Amino acid sequence: MVKIHPTAILEGNIELGQNVEIGAFTVLKGNIKIGDNTKIGSRVSIYHNVEIGSNCQIYDGCVIGEAPQHLRDKGLEGKVLIGNNTILREYVTVNRGTDFDRKLTKIGSNAFLMAYCHVAHDCEVGDYVIMANAATLGGHVVIEHHAVLGGLAAVQQKCRVGAYSMVGGLSGVNKDVPPFTRAVGHHVELKGLNIVALKRAGFSKEDIKLLDKVYRKIFTSSKRLKEAVEEVLKEYVNNKYVAYFCRFILESLNQGKGIAVDKTLKRLVAKVSET
Repeated sequence: MVKIHPTAILEGNIELGQNVEIGAFTVLKGNIKIGDNTKIGSRVSIYHNVEIGSNCQIYDGCVIGEAPQHLRDKGLEGKVLIGNNTILREYVTVNRGTDFDRKLTKIGSNAFLMAYCHVAHDCEVGDYVIMANAATLGGHVVIEHHAVLGGLAAVQQKCRVGAYSMVGGLSGVNKDVPPFTRAVGHHVELKGLNIVALKRAGFSKEDIKLLDKVYRKIFTSSKRLKEAVEEVLKEYVNNKYVAYFCRFILESLNQGKGIAVDKTLKRLVAKVSET
């Protein structure tokens, strides 16, 4: 049975699954599909072309599918797609995709976006991603599965954050963050592997040890970053995690994008070699 508060406004092609709940003063306008058992709180606004999966929780004050904050966009074709079991806490905003790019803003399944988070146009947020309070994504950002963004972290347009990585609170991501790593800082730098997350995710001790070895080999090398990564990739190409780690970095470099590095580790190694 669907429960719709009498003060809610529904206009357009609205498709509601079983056991959907819609709270007081909530507005749904446009082509909107909401899956089974999803709960929409009070004063939520959902516009244009939006599809929300099953078992989601959309808390009070969220705005989903509003026009992109981009001067070139006409706001005609963009969409928002949200997977199953995803939670958007109070006042999260999700803008739809632009007409001239992907035309889609996507949030995966089992994601958890805490209060006041912002997901801009054409972003892709993977499964099991956690964004703490007021974390912000610029346009065209990709956050891969199982990544975590700390509170008030901001990711610059077109940057990527790799899977199982963690960005510290108050950090500014102006470069791609490789998978499996920890990054922090006003302009992020790497601070080692995200070992706690890897253990929780069931990575074997052998894989974690190898990733740590590869990480140190790359970021202490005297060679150019690209050369160091290519060398490691050739040596450990049969390990899927190392291959993914290396190819992520190479893809960023080949696209002319910046990649976060571990400057502290390199400085320590240089100091030891001097003594």
